[in-house]
Amino acid sequence: MSHIHIPDGVLPVWLWGAGWLVTLVALTVASRISERESVRRKVPLLGVISALVLVAMSTEIVPIAYHVNLTVIAGAILGPWMSIISAFVVQVILALLGHGGVTVIGLNTIQTATEMILGWMLFRALVRVLGRPRVRWAAAAATVLTLAVTTTMLVGLVALAGAGPAAMRETGALNPATLRFGNPLDGGVVSVGLFGGGEHAAEEESHAGESPLSVTRFAAVVYTLGPIGWLLEALVTAGVLGYVARVRPSLVFEGGLAEAEPPHFGDEHGRH
Repeated sequence: MSHIHIPDGVLPVWLWGAGWLVTLVALTVASRISERESVRRKVPLLGVISALVLVAMSTEIVPIAYHVNLTVIAGAILGPWMSIISAFVVQVILALLGHGGVTVIGLNTIQTATEMILGWMLFRALVRVLGRPRVRWAAAAATVLTLAVTTTMLVGLVALAGAGPAAMRETGALNPATLRFGNPLDGGVVSVGLFGGGEHAAEEESHAGESPLSVTRFAAVVYTLGPIGWLLEALVTAGVLGYVARVRPSLVFEGGLAEAEPPHFGDEHGRH
């Protein structure tokens, strides 16, 4: 759960204002450290990773109302400081595309950046424990643990804001009243939901007349749908980081600030 789709005027001013304040401070620190570490040559990498995360967050797996985030991948490759910058860029563009209001950009940046940084920390720790040959297992475990923590952060944020933000939560094929899955092809559940936030309009229409979800029910829905998405995300993350670790190990094991490896002469595996 790396961002929340909440329009402007819903959250209390103190909450989204605090989110913006923390975000601006984090961006200032991240920018200064990035300059000190001479990462300007990594700007193309930052742009590519941010674009991948943006596309992933904009495409919904409708039956479970989940979108793959790629945040652990971004954190593992970019490192903690560039992850903060990437998270902010992604959330600004998502807000302009209708995935939440402008006021919640700060909170969404904190959520996404936390996911990237925590994923980076857990991934590196697990690689040290399990060893580089098990990089895929480390990536999968780091993803599940990271998403479990940030999902709990999301529930806590909704609890701070009150039950209002839990209203009209997209639940895909899951019935929020019974926590049972129905036919995903019934009732117009299938939609693309790409780059438009159009799924929210359909969502409001389909839930017209229903009472908002309470915070408790919201948490139950999130923790029912979440683990399915976590496992899907873990598979994607393991596959991507495993492949990158094989073809460009320094990018994964040393992060986005790693120096480019010298060319190897011989076959594609570097053997002479």
